[in-house]
Order: sequence, then C-alpha cells, then structure tokens
Amino acid sequence: MKRVMHILNYFAVLTIMVACSQPTKVEAPEPCRSVAGPTQELAAIDTLMWRQPDSAFAMLQEFASSAAADSLDEFNGHYCQVLISELLYKNYYRQSNRKDLLKAVGYFDSIDDGFLAARAHYINGVGYAEKDSVVEACGEYLCALRTMESHYPENELVGTKARFMVYTYNRLVDLFSSQYMQEPAIVCGKKALVFNNIEPVSPFNRSNLLYYIGRQYDKLSLYDSAAYYFDEALKQLPDTNNLVFRDLISAKALLFYNKGKGLEPSVNGLRRVAVQTTDEKEKLNRYLTIGCIYSEEVQFDSALVYLTPVFEDMEDAARQKIAARYLYEIFQNQGDTVKAAQFSMYITGNTTSEGESNKQVSQLNELFQQHLQWEQERADAERQGKVRVQRNRMIVATGILAVLAALTAWLLHRRKMKEQREEANQQIEVEREAHRLESQKLEAEREAHRLEKASMSGRLKKSNQEVRELKDQIKRQEEVNAKPQQAESFADEPICRLILEQVHEGQFKAQMDCKLYKDAALSKEQVTALRDAADRHFNLFTVRLAKAYPNLTKNDLDYCCLYLLGLSDADISALMQRAYTTVNDRGRKMKAIFGAEEPLSVTLRGFAEEFTSN
Repeated sequence: MKRVMHILNYFAVLTIMVACSQPTKVEAPEPCRSVAGPTQELAAIDTLMWRQPDSAFAMLQEFASSAAADSLDEFNGHYCQVLISELLYKNYYRQSNRKDLLKAVGYFDSIDDGFLAARAHYINGVGYAEKDSVVEACGEYLCALRTMESHYPENELVGTKARFMVYTYNRLVDLFSSQYMQEPAIVCGKKALVFNNIEPVSPFNRSNLLYYIGRQYDKLSLYDSAAYYFDEALKQLPDTNNLVFRDLISAKALLFYNKGKGLEPSVNGLRRVAVQTTDEKEKLNRYLTIGCIYSEEVQFDSALVYLTPVFEDMEDAARQKIAARYLYEIFQNQGDTVKAAQFSMYITGNTTSEGESNKQVSQLNELFQQHLQWEQERADAERQGKVRVQRNRMIVATGILAVLAALTAWLLHRRKMKEQREEANQQIEVEREAHRLESQKLEAEREAHRLEKASMSGRLKKSNQEVRELKDQIKRQEEVNAKPQQAESFADEPICRLILEQVHEGQFKAQMDCKLYKDAALSKEQVTALRDAADRHFNLFTVRLAKAYPNLTKNDLDYCCLYLLGLSDADISALMQRAYTTVNDRGRKMKAIFGAEEPLSVTLRGFAEEFTSN
C-alpha cells in the first residue's frame, strides 16, 4: 500500500506542476536575412549618444572622416545614417540626409530589427515634423511605438528602450497639443509618465510631463484635474530656478483667473514670472498671456501694452497670429478701422483654411484611433492566448487525473492479487536483491562521476592558465596599440590636415560675420588635439612658449598653434568663432609681447625650430 501511495503522490505533484507552470516563451522570429552586427566604432557612438549627444556628434564627425567610414557593409551603412539623423536632431540641426534615412527605414523593416527599425521610423517622423508634415510625422511616431511593442514584451522595455518610449510619447504629446487634440495628448502624456518612471530621462522631465497633461485638462476646462497635475509637477521639481517652474506658476495664475478668482492676483503672478526671466522669447510668451487676459476683461489700453511687442517681436508664427486676432478685436472695438484692417489682412494671409485644418485633425484622429484599435486587438490576443494556455493546462490536468484514477484502480487490483500468491516471500527477496544491485550501481556511478570531476578539474586548471596567458598577450598588444603614432611633420597630423582642408574649402573672408562659418568651428577636443600635436613635434611648444612669455593667455596659445600652421586672421576668426577685429587686435598684442615686426607665423616658426633644436 505504501508503494501505491508513493506513485499517487508522484502523479499529484506532476498534476500541480502542469497546472501552475509558466507558458513556454516563444522565441522571436529569425531576421529575414543574415546581417553582420554593428561595428565597434558605431556601437560606441550609439552608447554615448544617449548620455552625451554633443560628444557623440564629435565622435561621429571624426569617424566620418576616417577610412573605416568608406568600407561599411550594408547594415552599418544604414545604421550610420540613422545615427547621423539622431545626432543632428539631438544637437539642434535640421535633418540633411533624408534620402539615405528613408533607405535605412526600409532596410531595418526588411531585416526585422525591432529597436533600429523603431528608431528609424521615429527619426523619420522628426524629419517630417521639420517640414511641417504633421500627419506623416504622427504616423511615423505611432509606427515606432507599434514596432517596439510588437517586438519586446513589457518587461524588456527598460533602460535605453524605455527612454526611447518616453521620447516618442513626448513628441506625440507636443504634436497633439499643438493641434488642440487634448484627449490623445493626455493619453500619450500618461504613457510617457509610465516609461519615465522606469527610466527617468532627466530630473525635470516628469514635472514637464505633468505640466503638459495639466495644460490639456485646462484647455478642456477641467480645472480641478488641471490644478492637481500642476501641483504634482511642482512637488517633483528639484529646484525653482528653471523654465518648467516658471511655466507652472504662469499656468496656475491663468487657471486662477479662469476659475473666476480675480484679475489682479492672476496678472500680478504672471508679471512676477515675466520679470524673473532673461530670455526674450519666454518673456513675450508671458506678455501674450497677460495681454489676452486684459483683452478678455475689455481693458484695451493695458492689453495693447503687452500684445503689441508680442506681435512685433515674437518669432513664433502661431503666437503672432493669436496676438493679431486680439489686436484686431481691440482696434475694431476702438473704431480704428485702418489698424483693424491691417491685422485682418495679416490674419487672413497667415491662417490655414478651416477645411484644411479640420482635414488634418481628422487624419490625425484617425491615425490615433487606428493605433488604439491595434493596441486593443493586441491586448485581446494576449488575453485569448492566456485563456488558451489556461484551458490547455486544465485539459492536461484533467487527463492526468483520469490516468491517475485508472492507474490507482489497477495498482490496487495488482496488490490484492499479490497478497493471494503463495510466493510472496520469494518476491520480496527478489526485490531486496534488486534494491541491493541498484545501490551498487548508484555507488559505481558516483565513483565514475567523482573520477570525471577530478579529470575535468585538471583540464579546467590548464584551460584557466591558457586564458590568463592569452589575456596577458592581449593586454601587451593593447599597450603597444595605445601608443600615439606621430606623423612625419606637423602639417601631416590628422588634426592639422582637417583644419587645412576646412580652410581650403571655406575660403573665409575677413569682412564676413564669423557666425556665418559656424559649421567650420573647432570643438574644444579639436583645439586640444592641435595643441598636443604642436607639443609633440616642437618639444613642448606651448609649454615652453607660455614659460618664456607669461603674458600669453590660454587663448593666445591656441592662436599661436593656428598661426604656426600659416593661417590668416580671417581663417582663425572663422575656426575659433571670434570677431575678425578681436583676432586682429590680439595678433598685434602678441607681436608686442614677442617684440617682433614680421608676421606671427614667421616668428612662431622660428620659436618652433629653436625649441626643437634645444
């Protein structure tokens, strides 16, 4: 009977394990074609981009001028185009590689690379947004979200992937808010909050998201909900000396007015915020809000004080149109038909037709509803899958229980038959002998396992020694590779060749504003590389020059390295982003410090030759 109960317990445990086990994870489908992975250089640039986009941009520019950039395979060529677009956007430049980016979008879709395909669609949406193609931009952002959610389960949307989801939902919040589509903006804002909790983008992003959600409720006249989100945003702020704090204070002041709590307290709050900022654009935004309130209160003289500078100086066309509408109504009410007509003409010439605007909003709403339907269908499919798994578990459990019942009846019958046999004692002896033999077999297996383990231990020690020797060999090779390779001459140094090429291509003019050559400006890293090259070739050139002439500043030493290349004042003005007169004046002062009359390039070349010979 004990043997029967042991078998019953075994099948009972098996039934529970089947009923409670997790479903087998379905592996992601293989890509449509075999591709190589990213190069080490591009992977390093990508990793750095999420933390320091400016440094990553400089690395990418350096990589683009290297020989490795000319031999990229298909995968890395498209990968590089996505990185270029992302870094242009993160460094506040407009997209300049649209054709190549569109090819990259199609390529990453074709190989089914989830994260890169999503990033390609997202940055393609940014390109559409730069061209004011709002509907196309929205479609690409939503496509990026669907790509991520269809490729990765929820527990894998962490780290960089979660940060990407925040960025995408942020763009949608801005897009829907600009089109006065409050409900979609609220949905996207709340989704962005979820992923920002998983991977915070910045100390201010959570407060900024709460602020945007509150603004949407404010536009819907749901003032209590708006006040809740504004208060939550203020609690999350790490400090008060920032734009988000001032936006929140302004929003609360306007909310106070909308709730009928009085004109002056609201306007006074907005004035205090306007005084705190030194940014002209932000100040004009505050003026617009104050002017609108005064206009609503029919205090036209006060409204004109604030709305007039907004219309005249604001670069944002949308806000200019708002100011123009209020100014038109003011002059219309004051009977000044000439000025009213001027603003009417401006509004008419800069306003999208109502039909076109409605069509755009309709298209955006249709895209968003399709996305919501996709999410719902995906959630339904997941629920149905779970139901199927649970049903299958129940079927398996029921089957096992049926087998268990049949087996139990059979074992009981067999046991009863055994008890009736006259040879019961002999059978017991046979079973004991079998048990003894099994024990001997197990002991023999344990001994064999022990011997095998000892043998493996010896091989492992030998393998570990070989690994250590290989690591030492790699370390020695890396130390050899780490030593800087000096070019044959100063002008042949990579940084010098880069500068001379930029000067040759730029053809810089002294009479031109240096800001026009901003794309040619040297970064801090490039200036440092130039000084290092001069010190290597001319026996600590800048160190010895600074020691010989203590009146030279750090910037003077940078100029000296550029003069050493034979550059003109116009070239240095463009590369260092300093006014030509500033560079020219500093050059005369350095001549006075050196006590020389010949050109600085000649003087500094003499110093370099002297330092090298000593």
